[in-house]
Amino acid sequence: MASQIKILKTTEPIFSVPEIQEEPSDNVSLALRWLGQAGFFLKFKNYSILIDPYLSDFLAQKYKGREFPHVRMMPPPVYPEQIRQLDFVFCTHGHSDHMDPGTLPVLSKNNPSCKFIVPKAEKTTAIERGVDENKIISVNAGESFKLNNDIKLEIISSAHEDLKVNERGEHFYLGYILTFNNLRIYHSGDCIPYPGLYDKLNGFNIDLALLPVNGRDNYRNEMGIPGNFTFEEATSLCDECKIPNLIVHHFGMFSFNSVDVSVLENKLKFIKYGHLNVIIPDQNFRYKLVK
Repeated sequence: MASQIKILKTTEPIFSVPEIQEEPSDNVSLALRWLGQAGFFLKFKNYSILIDPYLSDFLAQKYKGREFPHVRMMPPPVYPEQIRQLDFVFCTHGHSDHMDPGTLPVLSKNNPSCKFIVPKAEKTTAIERGVDENKIISVNAGESFKLNNDIKLEIISSAHEDLKVNERGEHFYLGYILTFNNLRIYHSGDCIPYPGLYDKLNGFNIDLALLPVNGRDNYRNEMGIPGNFTFEEATSLCDECKIPNLIVHHFGMFSFNSVDVSVLENKLKFIKYGHLNVIIPDQNFRYKLVK
């Protein structure tokens, strides 16, 4: 049976923590909420998971008065202080909108049993940003293991323009493939197409990809702002790897490094892969992946 995404309108205009953290308790579905940028909240059985949560104004404060002020275009749907009973937080790389110094220390303090999965190349960064070292699971591309009886993690490299590796062969940018019983999702982190990516993904039978689509250009590159997939590249990747569902992200947060929703909606009208279900997420919706 092919995997399907059900879209459910929330009763509240802002992220409702009790609502999402109470569902689902079944064994056959995965609930998702988009947090903005590359951030997602996942709920499977009784497990609560965050990926790349940027829930603060850290970057606006850091870059205030500079050429790229990093002012949020959308408010945080939830504040770090509100989040309890987390099991896992995943950070794909060390950029502050993915490994947020304004979010991680609060989550680390308020969630005593939570584990933080971070690249080995950025373990020191995570500690410096307030994550309890004893809660960190540091990983590298090529590794694969079970987080518990219900969740398996497999790690591949990502190219945020480049495949950056330190002297120990540890990748700075990672993609996470999470298997929840018979449901499998892929969060690339920040990434562009690179030789070998299709081959790495092809055999996984991924049900849902979470991919950035803010693209890249020479101007941003010259300004030190590395890019991501374009919408066309993201959909092509899913087509080639036979991934039936795609939720796009990494837009609508910072004006200088985004793509307008109307542009994405227009592209969606002309998508050439009829078997591919593409979703432009909304913070006021929750999504349920079922098989």
